[in-house]
Amino acid sequence: MFGLEALDLARMQFAFTVSFHIIFPAITIGLASYLAVLEGLWLKTRQEVYRDLYHFWSKIFAVNFGMGVVSGLVMAYQFGTNWSAFSDFAGAVTGPLLTYEVLTAFFLEAGFLGVMLFGWNRVGPSLHFFSTVMVAIGTIISTFWILASNSWMQTPQGFEIIDGRVVPVDWLAVIFNPSFPYRLLHMATAAFLATAFFVGASAAWHLLRGRDNPAIRKMLSMAMWMALIVAPVQAFIGDLHGLNTLKHQPAKIAAMEGHWDNSSGEATPLILFGWPDMEREETRFKVEVPYLGSLILTHSLDKQVPALKDFPKEDRPNSTVVFWSFRIMAGLGMLMILVGVWSLWLRWRGGLFQSRPFLYLCLWMGPSGLIAILAGWFTTEMGRQPWVVYGLMRTADAVSNHSVTQMSLTLVSFVVVYFVLFGAGLGYMMRLVRKGPVTHEGKEQGIGGPGQHRTPARPLSATEEGMDDDDNATEVRS
Repeated sequence: MFGLEALDLARMQFAFTVSFHIIFPAITIGLASYLAVLEGLWLKTRQEVYRDLYHFWSKIFAVNFGMGVVSGLVMAYQFGTNWSAFSDFAGAVTGPLLTYEVLTAFFLEAGFLGVMLFGWNRVGPSLHFFSTVMVAIGTIISTFWILASNSWMQTPQGFEIIDGRVVPVDWLAVIFNPSFPYRLLHMATAAFLATAFFVGASAAWHLLRGRDNPAIRKMLSMAMWMALIVAPVQAFIGDLHGLNTLKHQPAKIAAMEGHWDNSSGEATPLILFGWPDMEREETRFKVEVPYLGSLILTHSLDKQVPALKDFPKEDRPNSTVVFWSFRIMAGLGMLMILVGVWSLWLRWRGGLFQSRPFLYLCLWMGPSGLIAILAGWFTTEMGRQPWVVYGLMRTADAVSNHSVTQMSLTLVSFVVVYFVLFGAGLGYMMRLVRKGPVTHEGKEQGIGGPGQHRTPARPLSATEEGMDDDDNATEVRS
């Protein structure tokens, strides 16, 4: 297929499925915590706006949660089908870690999800709030175990190799490997930011259409507070993560910076833009700032950053891809900080909800968090290449023995099915967003109350309502 080998197609298939999947857990993590905050504020203040927002976003959460579970199952099966050599080599570590995720996070989420989605007015307020908090905690625990497994593949420790297989000897060292704390904080914070900009874009869309009510304003206000506070924190975490990567995966940093040679003996410049050429072993058309690379990556003005030529060709990541994926992530992060600062200025001037240029920027920034997450994962995963377990097993040695024809057919099938099924799900979720929160929804419609609605039999039943074209409709239909 287009001159690609089975290994290339297997990597493309996994990259496609994991990229599709990561969108849903990211929003699930953020929305679960957002719902817990909304319900907590409702219980504390009894302001109806928080209850209205809770009922609105819980519908979107239900759809997103369902798609995340389905896409995650497909991705997990690929370890056995397409990467059987990796599973045989490292399964004693990755298998238990993923099992712990199911036994803790998934069971916790599943146990309280029904109460959270359908228990309003059926259980006491304390129990319902507790259920919402447990679902939110479950999403964080799930992130914990997934990142522990992936981080071990980046910076493996706590193991021995016996008869060609990894055998764990210290589970605390396996779980809390050197990159894990930074990657966990970076991913969790990214999920909160992605959700904040998703919520903010939803509010901006309604305000630009002239739908101005307390619930819409509260959505935008809370989202912008999150951007103002958390985006700079994410930049700080990213800096710590970069220092950790420089220590444990210097080749990845060299590829991210497009830095090839240290023969000059001078401090490393920061290349803002350019085109790393893997064949010519140089970054072409580069625009650089002297000394800034050393200052950012080593916090000094004289130390050098490792160069790609310091590593054998077969051990170098693809700098062309990693260089630009990192800049997309970092650039969007800077824009998020800008949006947060602009929102503070507008809030002080009293124009946060009226400034159309700002609202349009918020609208266009809606997918920015998800794009930044995807770019960050491309940087992380492609920067680890050519290793599947860094320094221990090469990706070429991890793939199953499938033919090019088999991999081509399955890749095409995945692309078609994913775009049809998940495209429909995303379309439905966006239709829910376009309807917007219904004012006094819980009080007027008796959502979840005895005799008001039948008891739902499936999670997506929580989203059942009319999808007529009138975005200002306030009637909820069962």
